[in-house]
Formats: sequence, C-alpha cells, structure tokens
Amino acid sequence: MVYVTGDMHGDEIRLYKKEIRKLKEGDTLIVCGDFGFVWDGSPKEKKLLEYLGSRKYNVCFIDGTHDNYDLINSYRETVFKGGRVHRISGSLFHMCRGQIFNIDGLSIFTFGGGESADKEMRTEHETWWREEMPTPDEMQEGAENMEEAGCDVDVIITHEPPSLVKSAILLRSGKVDAVSKLNGYFEELNRSCKFKKWYFGSVHEDRTITPLHTAVFKEVIPIIL
Repeated sequence: MVYVTGDMHGDEIRLYKKEIRKLKEGDTLIVCGDFGFVWDGSPKEKKLLEYLGSRKYNVCFIDGTHDNYDLINSYRETVFKGGRVHRISGSLFHMCRGQIFNIDGLSIFTFGGGESADKEMRTEHETWWREEMPTPDEMQEGAENMEEAGCDVDVIITHEPPSLVKSAILLRSGKVDAVSKLNGYFEELNRSCKFKKWYFGSVHEDRTITPLHTAVFKEVIPIIL
C-alpha cells in the first residue's frame, strides 16, 4: 500500500504517529516536500536518517522550499521503482523531479520544488537554496517522461499545486493571489494529462480541494483509486 502525507519540517513527533507506526513491510510512505530531516548533517540527524532507512517500509520524499539541496544532492543517485532517486539511507529515498515510479501497481509522477515567499529574509546555502525552483531541463525531463507514458498516470505528487488550484486556495483564505512559473507548469500538466489523484503539500492544510486535487499536511492518507 502507498500512503501520502505532507510537510514534516523535521518534526520528529510526526514520525511516531500511530498512522505511521502501523505501516507494514513493503508499504511506501511519500512525503509531499519540506521533509526537513536532511538539513544540517549533524550526528543526531544522521542517526535519525539511519533509523528511517531501517524501517520495514519505504520512506520517500520530494523536495520543497525548506530542504537542504546541497545535502540532498550529495547523496548517491540510483533507480528505485523505475525512477531516479537519491538513496539517503537504506529504504529512505529522495524522489527526483519529473520521474514516474511504479509502486504497488500505481504509476506515480513526482515533481518537487517551489518558491519561498520569504527568500529575501533567508541566507543562501544556509536556510535557502535557489535550487528550490526547477531548471528548464528538469521541466523538460518531466514533460518527456509524461509524454512517454502517454500523458496518463494514476497519481501526481508535487509540493506546489497547479496555478488555478493555488489561486482558489489563496482567494478563499483572503491572501494575495501569487503563483510561480512552477504552478503554471503544473497547470499545463493538469490540463493535458490524465490522472486519478493529485496530492500536494505546501499550503499546510488537510483538505480536498476538488475531486482530483487534495492538499495534505498532517494526515497520512492511503492512496486508493
């Protein structure tokens, strides 16, 4: 079974929730960005990553706007379930952008990244990385992989939502409508590709936005189509 949850931001308490402790051997948990446990490279952090990598289930995460890209990219790249990943430790993986994974009979397209609204207040390579926004090559690779799949997958997992979905969320909450080129890229996928479910993090809400689009934060949701 494949499960999805939202931004963890390095919160250890989240790892010991009963919903996660119930995961069985062979299950896969996917975190929708802002994993936050690959952050400072400290001995304590390394011990925690070894713990996560030793679980009987797989822990996978995409990147967001609060992840240390220097550290993530320092890990060895390999292939897991048909897509490129960085193996962090044992069965703990970072899922690279624009990949399609085949997990428990589900075809899952993943694409991390986002744009920090407060990046001017952060320090580059300490609390902010310009790599949080995808490159044209990454977007192209994602588009090519999706085209190779016939623009038809079961599930899409991203950190940010498509632009129209994000605009609806911001307007509902009374916030200024601000979308990035990444949201626009996802909107193109939203319009041109077939999928059954789209899960995203970023907005720190557990809410079904449309029948196809679900914002996930603290809930641990089984992907059942």
